[in-house]
Amino acid sequence: MSYYFSKITTLSFDDAVRRATEALKAQGFGVLTDIDVQETLRQKLGVEFRRYRILGACNPALAHEALKREDKIGTMLPCNVVVQETADHHVEIAAVDPVASMMAVDNPGLKQVAEDVRRRLERVVASL
Repeated sequence: MSYYFSKITTLSFDDAVRRATEALKAQGFGVLTDIDVQETLRQKLGVEFRRYRILGACNPALAHEALKREDKIGTMLPCNVVVQETADHHVEIAAVDPVASMMAVDNPGLKQVAEDVRRRLERVVASL
C-alpha cells in the first residue's frame, strides 16, 4: 500500500497551490501551515531546490473525532499535501494517505475516520 496518492497537473505552480488550497476548503479542510521548502532551504542551508510547498491541512470535525478515539493521534496531524515542480517542469500534487498512516496505530476505531479523510483528500487531488 502506498503512503500517498498524486496527480500531475497542467496548472502553473502558483495556480496549483491556490487551487489546492481552495479544493481543500471545499472538502472542509483549512491550511494550518504552508511551508515553502525551496525558500527555507535557500535561507537555512544556502542551497537551491525546486519549487516545493507543504500544505498542512486539517478538517476540524474529523480531527476532533480522531482525537476522541486516540489521544496521541495528534502526532500524525495535520494531513500534508505537497505541491512540487517535477524534474521535467510539470507540477505534481500529492497527499498523504491517512489510511496507510493509521495502519501504524492499533485502534480499529480510527479506520472509519481515516477512510473519510482519504476520500476527501482523493477528491482534492482529482479536482486539480
